[in-house]
Amino acid sequence: MPRFSRARGRLALIISTAFAALSACSSEQPAVSPSALPVVVQATVVPGPHNVLSAVVSVSLLDVDSVAVLFGPVGTGLDSMTRMTAVASDSVDLPVLGLLPATSYQIQVRAYGAGMVAPSDTLLFTTGALPPDLPVYSAGGSDPSPGFVVFGAYPYGLVIDNTGRVVWYRRLGGGPTLNFQVQPTGHYTTSPISPDPGDPTPWVELDPLGNETRRLGCVGGLTSRFHELVAESDGSYWLLCDDTRVMDLTPYGGMPAAVVTGTAVQHVDASGNRLFGWTAFDHFAITDLDSASRTGATVNWTHGNAIDFDSDGNLLVSFRSLNEVTKIDLATGAVRWRMGGRANQFTFSGMPGPFVGQHGLRLVGPGVLQLLDNRGSPGDTRAERYHIDEAARTAELTTSYFSAPPASALLGGSTQVLSGGRVLVAYGNGNRVQEYDASGSVVWEIHGNSGYVFRAQRIVSLYAPGAPAQH
Repeated sequence: MPRFSRARGRLALIISTAFAALSACSSEQPAVSPSALPVVVQATVVPGPHNVLSAVVSVSLLDVDSVAVLFGPVGTGLDSMTRMTAVASDSVDLPVLGLLPATSYQIQVRAYGAGMVAPSDTLLFTTGALPPDLPVYSAGGSDPSPGFVVFGAYPYGLVIDNTGRVVWYRRLGGGPTLNFQVQPTGHYTTSPISPDPGDPTPWVELDPLGNETRRLGCVGGLTSRFHELVAESDGSYWLLCDDTRVMDLTPYGGMPAAVVTGTAVQHVDASGNRLFGWTAFDHFAITDLDSASRTGATVNWTHGNAIDFDSDGNLLVSFRSLNEVTKIDLATGAVRWRMGGRANQFTFSGMPGPFVGQHGLRLVGPGVLQLLDNRGSPGDTRAERYHIDEAARTAELTTSYFSAPPASALLGGSTQVLSGGRVLVAYGNGNRVQEYDASGSVVWEIHGNSGYVFRAQRIVSLYAPGAPAQH
């Protein structure tokens, strides 16, 4: 501490002398105390902890309000800048993201305070080579939305730019996974397809550097489903769970001790307390599932795969096995309506038949739902938008987004609502990811075979990768 105090004293003396000289030259020099001017005491840079396309700049500071890092390949100038970060202490670690592999960089810290800017010395840093098993992509289009696309390609969680270049990655543990998603909180989350039965918290949350921040899961002895988790700013989260029970299905053409898995929905607070719980066993009938699917020793009864919130705040859930979207009252847990499937309460129009095996349910706006209709038109999976009239119980298909040649996605997939009427669609095992404009034209895609992309999301920043506003 004495060494730091002596350094601060010498810096203050230098600043004071310079300030006096400036004041002598101009009678209009702002009245700023020399001790309040920003100073970068020390700056160092090390590789990022989880991928070679990142670095961490550690900075010691004096009298600084905010700070940013300028960087660029050696010989090209400082042509890029990180986000501005507010400073509340004398030291801060700053991520630098989206770097090129095996490239030498020059890096400079800029500190801001008292209306002035203080630069650090220029640092040099060289990134490493990419892992040999990292996937390689090519992408492009006539008019892509700005930013990046996030998805999982096991064993990695990935972010690519609009050319297909991987700009961020994180090797994932815990077993094979399909779902690597961005949360509105600015963190990433992922969960294995088949978590360890003894692990109550298989969901992992990661910060923008890829550091694990916490583990999340269902409570009350239920098993988490990898399909969906929604994190809230207060630390709570919503997720889908498996509720598995043994049932005698002989009255329904099934086995006498069938193992039946239904979907539960939970809202869990930051301390792990359940705030809301709902299970299909309290509201649905086994006969809501088609007869051919309830004859085995194990029955995948409901297969919940997506959740969102209606404009009135109540819950929307997609149940793939039932070919159904359900609205649930969050105050009472009661089912408000059921759309699609054997228990359908709606009249459909604008289409030959209702959706089948759907994924990627999202609210576009009041009374407008969007989903990926995996099998409603065999061999031609499409993203669809429906205008819903709750009072009249009508659902009108108004827009379809489809691929040419047709994509056939029997499993997985997602949709994301983008600004300007656009939509990003991942076609699951149809091995395609495309962005469409409001007219349904493809304006960006991953060229060729993208592999099985269960969910894809656009983000605008690597530093604050929260999913953008949906409408």
